[in-house]
Formats: sequence, structure tokens, C-alpha cells
Amino acid sequence: MKPRFGSANRQHMNMLVPDSGQAEAGLVRSARSSSQPVIIAASHSWGGRAASAVQDLRESLRLWPLVWTLSLFDIRLRYRGSLLGPFWLTMSTAVMIGAIGFVYSRLFHQDVAAYLPFLAVSLVLWNFINMITAEGATCFSASADMIRSQRMAHTVHPARVVVRNLLVLAHNLAVIVVVFIIYPPHLTWSLLSELPALALWALDASAVALLLGLVGARYRDVPPIVGSVMQIAFYVTPIMWSPAMLMNRGLGLSLALIKMNPFYGLLQIVRGPLLGQPVDASAWTNALCYSVFLVLMSFLLFVRARPRIPYWV
Repeated sequence: MKPRFGSANRQHMNMLVPDSGQAEAGLVRSARSSSQPVIIAASHSWGGRAASAVQDLRESLRLWPLVWTLSLFDIRLRYRGSLLGPFWLTMSTAVMIGAIGFVYSRLFHQDVAAYLPFLAVSLVLWNFINMITAEGATCFSASADMIRSQRMAHTVHPARVVVRNLLVLAHNLAVIVVVFIIYPPHLTWSLLSELPALALWALDASAVALLLGLVGARYRDVPPIVGSVMQIAFYVTPIMWSPAMLMNRGLGLSLALIKMNPFYGLLQIVRGPLLGQPVDASAWTNALCYSVFLVLMSFLLFVRARPRIPYWV
């Protein structure tokens, strides 16, 4: 008995071998679609690049757990096999503050009870600034393998540097606590300004790491130049000495130049309230003006150079 092919069988056959009319229609559609050229090109418009940069920043915020994990991994890797770990840096900072504090208090004719807390806060904060600039200049070049091997938001790498050094700063705060226990300062309500000041520090640290990382990825001479500039800035910034020393010597012009120093404002908005001083409006104005300029410069450069980062590293 011969099998009978019904309409259902014909439909199944047409799914495997389409009719000639359907095949011709498909060829015509494919010919029409293939006649239109497909162009793949990067966006050269400023708006498109800015949107990509903003999306990169959002992606790094979404990857916050990854940034935290990488920062902890960096600290553990740096002090692997050590008994005290990152507290070695805390001990070295404490020894330096103790040795320099008693010597320079005699040299500058200062009271130890007032000079040692000033020196402790200044050196701990300056170590954070110095490490951010040094490691920020190599944040992209040091992560070259990761940048080339996988697709990830580029701002993760500057954020990794900032979080890592914030953890180190938290360890070094133990030195300030010990000094304050020995020589307790007179704290006032100005201490509440520490919260916005620390938030501004975190924003500036991210902007500095991003800006120096981009320039350092393009020009490998930037890290040693940054190190030399920071060494000079250490001596011209009120860290080992206070601006009051210049005022007592009648050096008004030098005091005006110090207040124009971008590091002075950033240090003073955090250091002043910790030492019991009132909120310095001029220091806040200095810090905010330089912060706005720094954030704008880093964002504009990131918009411009973001597509070139994988080729520079």
C-alpha cells in the first residue's frame, strides 16, 4: 500500500525544501540587503565620546565589589609573608613623626604639645597624597595585561588605586590617635566639616589618579617627573612647618604664596578641624576652586583619550 502524502506532509516538506517562489523571494531580499554597505566606525563626535565616558564611570560604580576585592588583593600581595603587613608602614610613619617631632620642635622653637599633633596629621595626610600621585601615574600601565585581555570599564583602575590607598590611610590613622591620646587637642564643632572634606579628598584623588594615569600611559616619563614635583612640593607646603612661623617672621608675601598652593587648601580643610581650629573659609575656597579645575581637566582628557588607552599601555 503506497503512503499518501497529505497537506500536512507537504507543509513539512516545504519547511525543508522551500518552493521555487519562496526561494526566489529570499534571494531577492538577500541581494537587496547585501547591496547596502555595512560601515563599522568609531564615533568621532564629542557627544558620543562623552556618553561613552559617562557610561564607563557608571560601569565602574556598578563594579564596586570588584574594585574592593582588587584593592584588598593588592595590599595582601604587597605584604605577603610579612608579620605586621601594612602596619609596617604605620610603624615607620610613627618612628619618623617621633624622631622629627622632637628635633624640629627645638629647631623651630615650638611647643612639642602643639607641634607634634600638627606634624602627625600633616605627614599622614601627605603620605596619602604622595602615594595617590605616584601610583596614579602608573594605574593604567601597571594594569596593561588586564586591559588587553578583557573588556572592562577603564575607570576601575584609578578607583582601585584610590581605594587601596584609603585602606592604607585608615591604618595610618592609628598614629594620629596615639599622638592625640598623648597630646589631646581642643576639639570643636568644626570637626563636623571633616565629612565633606574627606568626600572632597576622595573625589580629588580619583580625578588625580585618572588624569595622571592617562598622561602616564601615553608618556612614560611622567612618573619620575611627578615624583620630582612632589618632592619639591613637600618642602614648599606647610607640612614640616606651619604658616604661623612665617607670620611671626613678617614674611607676608610668602604667606600669600602659600595660600595659593593647591596642596595647602586640601590639607587645611582636613588638618584644621582635627587640631581644634575653626573652619577656614579661604582654605575651602582654595580647595573647591582647584578641585573643580582638576575634575574638569580629568574628565575632558578621559573623554578624549579613553579609546586610545588599550593602544598606549
